[in-house]
Amino acid sequence: MKQHHYQAKIEWTGNLGSGTSGYRDYERSHRVMVNGKPVIEASSDPAFRGDQDKYNPEELFVVSVSSCHMLWVLHLCTTEGIIVEKYTDEPEGIMIEEENGSGRFKEVILNICITVSEERMGTKLDSIHHRANAMCFIANSVNFPVKHNAKFQVSKHSPEDQECR
Repeated sequence: MKQHHYQAKIEWTGNLGSGTSGYRDYERSHRVMVNGKPVIEASSDPAFRGDQDKYNPEELFVVSVSSCHMLWVLHLCTTEGIIVEKYTDEPEGIMIEEENGSGRFKEVILNICITVSEERMGTKLDSIHHRANAMCFIANSVNFPVKHNAKFQVSKHSPEDQECR
């Protein structure tokens, strides 16, 4: 069994001069840093006094589920001879906030549109999404379902703005 280690640095940048002296006396702003990569400016969700112009942990979490799934789909399509020309996802996460302020994600829904080069390739995608979901490191680490609404279109027969099916 292989182990992979990941390191990052989180730095709170929201001290307005008096630290956490009161609930409204500090910003939730912080930086996410990984050595050698661009800094991500983050905050909490605006519902929790965060900055709406910065990424929040919940958004980044949903994006990580989507990104992991996409990378597995692309890999599996390669091994199955399916040529993916375009892949988009508009993932949605549903989080429940409890009365005491704690919370948890109830589910993540991936809303995927894949453009393939031939019709026959699209018919294999449903089984690939199921396999990708079973292989995804992030999906395997969560205690809620990761669902997918996956559709496809064929590039040669579809205008750019056509809906996926």
